[in-house]
Amino acid sequence: MPLYMDIHEHLPGLSAEAVAGAHARDVEVGPQHNVDYKKYWYNVKTGTIFCLVEAPSPELASQVHREAHGLVADQIWEVIEVA
Repeated sequence: MPLYMDIHEHLPGLSAEAVAGAHARDVEVGPQHNVDYKKYWYNVKTGTIFCLVEAPSPELASQVHREAHGLVADQIWEVIEVA
């Protein structure tokens, strides 16, 4: 299944706890769409969030964000893990 990195830009003011809660909701909602949100990173200074997700399509990855919490990514890039 394809692997994607999505990027949420300019979300200042979010706490680490809020980001963790959003990720938990992604993990909860994802299986309904065959989507697995694996990991996330948050840059407090820039308000940027990066999410690593395995999904059949970028559209389904976005759908999970939309349903889970409404914070849809600004960009989604397909990535390949290199050992």
